[in-house]
Amino acid sequence: MTEVTVMLRAHPSLLRELVERCETLRRRSASDCSAETGRQLEDVAYTLCVVTGTRQLDTALYVARRQLADAMRRQQPLRH
Repeated sequence: MTEVTVMLRAHPSLLRELVERCETLRRRSASDCSAETGRQLEDVAYTLCVVTGTRQLDTALYVARRQLADAMRRQQPLRH
């Protein structure tokens, strides 16, 4: 019997939203060190790591951006 591994991917709109939110919160936390901003950043980082199957935020952002780029390439056929 052959074992098949299936990797689920988050919808591009969800990935885009999470990446944008993370970037916004990172910028905000650079100037506003409030506990609320920190908590929100931790929450979005956790979610982004879960949906990308990673454990670190920088890796999750890299994977999410690659998946978004792949999704864009699949939507736009190559021109001859």
